[in-house]
Amino acid sequence: MKRFLVILMLAAPMVANAQLSNDDVHKYDHHNQSQYRTEISIPGFDGYQTLKCDFHIHTVFSDGLVWPSIRVQEAWTEGLDAIAITDHIEYRPRKNIVVADHNESFKIAKKEGNNLGFIVIKGTEITRSKPLGHLNALFINDANVMDVEDPLQAIDIADAQGAYIIWNHPGWPDNKSTFYPVHEELIKAGKIDAYEAYNYTESYPLTFDWYAQYGIAPMANTDIHGTTAIDYGCDKGWMRPMTLVFAEERTEASLREALEAKRTLAFFFGNLVGDQKYLSKLVSASLQTRPVGDRLEVTNVSDITYKMTQGDALYVFPAGKTVLIKAPQGELSVQNCFWGNGKNLIYTF
Repeated sequence: MKRFLVILMLAAPMVANAQLSNDDVHKYDHHNQSQYRTEISIPGFDGYQTLKCDFHIHTVFSDGLVWPSIRVQEAWTEGLDAIAITDHIEYRPRKNIVVADHNESFKIAKKEGNNLGFIVIKGTEITRSKPLGHLNALFINDANVMDVEDPLQAIDIADAQGAYIIWNHPGWPDNKSTFYPVHEELIKAGKIDAYEAYNYTESYPLTFDWYAQYGIAPMANTDIHGTTAIDYGCDKGWMRPMTLVFAEERTEASLREALEAKRTLAFFFGNLVGDQKYLSKLVSASLQTRPVGDRLEVTNVSDITYKMTQGDALYVFPAGKTVLIKAPQGELSVQNCFWGNGKNLIYTF
């Protein structure tokens, strides 16, 4: 009986393997990277979780190079929690090839998002020259009705649909982050809710003060047209720029509530921009400490490396590592956390 059981146990793997392969075809499904997701570790605080988001994305339905469903798969595998499809209304160079209305790219992306349990937000980009510039309208119902000649009318239509509106790349294309009267009027009217402190491969330091000055939320978005793997090296371990949103739940409704409450930070290539309060809370949640005699053990549980200075001393807390240092006394300046232009977060352990 024992001999029979041993033979049966030895045969079991062979039977299981035979179910996967035969003499005609050997399958290597485990090498299909589309089923693997890279998790980004950024802790929450005060009962909120950190959602990693990209609110500015293009597909072939405007001037992007990628199909909408691939945009969702791309974001899911790279560890994001939500994206917004924001194809241009006015600029559609492939409209004779990709024939569809302004809502179709979202429909395709949303279907793939449902398959993956991933949040896809319906949006569009109102594309005009400065001084107005480009604005993304999120959480809309119908992009088609915004296809009008007057851009301010398009904004009014978006606002009537309850849109959350972002002022895109304020320093593009003239390399000047000018705050124009039209933006002041729109903000006072509650028709601009956020702005991009970072877009694609450029930041706009003068705008780092706008959260405090004008009460609009900072964001970092890719404005991606090609692939993130090529543009940002995401397949090599790099993280794409993203907006961190501190929400109660991983749902579209909770995400919208957090955006309305301006609980966001712009995160790009190791840098964070936003309200001092959220910067400080995120750093505290990321760095766990334990006294060891006259030294301090600091464990960074996040995927964000923090760099701090105190006089001539430099303290580096690498992502996912523990550092044992002489316990610093007093205030430190966090070199990669900005609450304004040239204004670094001041932090104490």
